[in-house]
Amino acid sequence: MPDPWSTDLVLGLTVLLGASVQRLAGIGFALVAAPVLVLLLGPGDGVRLANLASCVISALGLLGSWRQVRLPAMLPLILAAACTVPAGAWVAAKVPAPGLLVGIGALVSLASLLVLRGVRAAALRGTGGALVAGATSGFMNSAAGVGGPAVSLYALNTGWTTREFVPNAQFYGVVVNAFSLAAKGAPTLSATAWWLVAAALAGGAAIGRLLAARVPERRARMVVLGLALAGGLTTLAKGVWGLG
Repeated sequence: MPDPWSTDLVLGLTVLLGASVQRLAGIGFALVAAPVLVLLLGPGDGVRLANLASCVISALGLLGSWRQVRLPAMLPLILAAACTVPAGAWVAAKVPAPGLLVGIGALVSLASLLVLRGVRAAALRGTGGALVAGATSGFMNSAAGVGGPAVSLYALNTGWTTREFVPNAQFYGVVVNAFSLAAKGAPTLSATAWWLVAAALAGGAAIGRLLAARVPERRARMVVLGLALAGGLTTLAKGVWGLG
């Protein structure tokens, strides 16, 4: 049986890494951290903690850039996500743990590959594209804790610059994770784990901000997506093993 202190320490380090890359690259907390959190805490609490931490780190990133949020452009994404979050919460509650691990691992791995390849599709442009991306993102965020890739692909296909994408992605992260938490509730953690998570979020935000001025954005995004792919494949493998 794992030592609770060791589990809490790994939990804190995972949140620290996720918060750092999110603050550095504008995306990535859930992609990097969610697979590990799921392996540590199980699919239920792991995804709920990913939602909570993503909401907090997005809010911290939004503090200095909220004036750049394009509310009219974000509205279709948010409305579509609100419609599919309950379905994702239902799937997360009903699917057995091994099957959910397989689903989470597959979704994270596929999302990482799609963003790495910069997939272009006419279905991801305009208002229709926003509705598709928002609906997909809301479901994935609630079921697996990973809603960012669909929005990233929408932004890529719409032609948003990085300067436009980051504040809007942070705003979306706050809203869609708040929706997911409202549908499923907060994770159940020990007092020690809560303190470590809070410290890791604050520390990760500070580290990411320092690194942002020194690490090229493209390189940072490649590292984030590489870590996410590795975590997704590991989670997929554990789920497949559990099914056997």
